[in-house]
Formats: sequence, C-alpha cells, structure tokens
Amino acid sequence: MSTGGSAWRGFMMRHWGAVAMLVLAGALTFAGAVYVFLWFVSSAQSSGLVPSALGFWTIGNLANFILYSIFWEVLLIGVPIIVAAVVVWRWWWKRLPEDERRACHLRRGRSTGGSGGVSFLFFLAFCLKVYLDGKWNVPISAFTLDYIVNSMVTILVWVLVIFGIPIAIGVTWWIRHEMRKA
Repeated sequence: MSTGGSAWRGFMMRHWGAVAMLVLAGALTFAGAVYVFLWFVSSAQSSGLVPSALGFWTIGNLANFILYSIFWEVLLIGVPIIVAAVVVWRWWWKRLPEDERRACHLRRGRSTGGSGGVSFLFFLAFCLKVYLDGKWNVPISAFTLDYIVNSMVTILVWVLVIFGIPIAIGVTWWIRHEMRKA
C-alpha cells in the first residue's frame, strides 16, 4: 500500500462493510446520546435537581446539572460504546491479512487547534469566584453586568498572578543566566 490519501481510499473501498458499520454505529451513538440527554433534562426538572424556569437557576444548579449529565452520558453511552469499540476493533484487526495490517500506518495527525481547555478553566474559576462571594445559590438572572465583568477582571488578575509571577521569575532567571554565559 502506498502512502497518501489514495492508499486510505483503497483500504476503505476494500472494507466498505466495516466503514458502513462504523457510520451506522456513529449515527446510533449520536441518537442515543441525544435521547439520554433529553431523558436527563426531563428527569432533572421533575426530580427537583434544577428549577424548570431558567431564571431561577443558580451556579450550584448549573454545576450539578453539568456533572450529573456527564455522569449519565458516560454511564449509559460512553462505557458501552468504548467496550464495544475495543471488542469489535480487536476482532476486526485480527481478521485483517498480515500484509494489510503492516501497510496501515495508523499515526496521529497534527492537532487542528482548539481552546486547550482555557474556556473550561475560566468557567471553573468563575464558579469558584461565585462560591467565594456567597452567591452560589443566587439565581443567575439576579447577577448584574457589573458583577459579571468585575468577576472576569478578577479572574484575569488571578491568572496573571498565578501564572505571571512564576513566568516572570523564570524569564528573569533565564536572562540573567544568558548574560553571565556571554
């Protein structure tokens, strides 16, 4: 098998059945995940985990909702899919001819970017700030624009202090080290 896109295209053409099953499994997984999320939303409202009106949600309600929804998605969709994928992959891989297995270059491509989790870390920092301010159980609709903006500025200051000071010390040490070397 030669390298490049034509090699993968040929591989996929020879194993069209497996590709079709993979597409079907992906579609069923997506549909199952949506169904579990819709089930969780209705259960969360009827069980009292969160208020039914969004104006009454608090940061505590939001954090609980996110954590419980992740738990149920992983439990009901993630774990069964991972187990099934490992079993099917091993079964299919063992049935491939040896020369085809060797010819497949399964390597990671370059990352296409993304936030790197910065948005999630800022959300966690905002939750911590709301908790420390004693507004954990205050409805989000009661937050003023000034409070949100001041919280974001405070979080940015926290980030600069926590990461900026060690970076400044490291850069100063490096410059000093380089100047002594020269």
